Amino acid sequence: MTMISDEALMLEFQRGSREAFEELFARYREPLFGFFRRRLENRERAEDLAQETFLVVIRATARYEPRALVRTYLYGIALKLLAGERRKLSGKEQSMEPGQESAVSAVRAVTDASETALWVRQALKKLDAGEREILMLREYEQLNYAEIAELLRLPVNTVRSRLFRSRVALKDHLQPKRRPHRENITAKPTGDQAGDEE
Repeated sequence: MTMISDEALMLEFQRGSREAFEELFARYREPLFGFFRRRLENRERAEDLAQETFLVVIRATARYEPRALVRTYLYGIALKLLAGERRKLSGKEQSMEPGQESAVSAVRAVTDASETALWVRQALKKLDAGEREILMLREYEQLNYAEIAELLRLPVNTVRSRLFRSRVALKDHLQPKRRPHRENITAKPTGDQAGDEE
């Protein structure tokens, strides 16, 4: 059996084929859920947004033009939904005490993932938002440079340089911090400190 391209399926769906939509849904439901899950704390909300992505596709079917890959089209919709979700969440997070948000996030992350995944997630949060998004689109969503450039409306060389910078920054965040030399820890007290011990 020959695999039908996403673009051919989208055009069939545009002409009214329910089976074509079901195939697109089967191909992209999990990748889109993963896209939202890696960016949001709430699993149920990630599932909702993955489904909302397909609702947008259904509503906009008549306007779809095969200028871009369907995959790029879907991730473009997902990015817009994610931006809206983050705007909604930013209002709610301001009502939390300083530090409460990070504590809540840390507890959720520990229960959802292994220590290594938590470490990577925390390092990703330290990256610049734009560079983090490019890195996640490349590494998690497996989009190529041209797809990322089209999706984010950036030149391909900008995508390459930001991806390089984000990988270097991520590597720096993931490297363990150096401990102070032993002699600094056991240094003899000086002046005022010596008098305090007597």
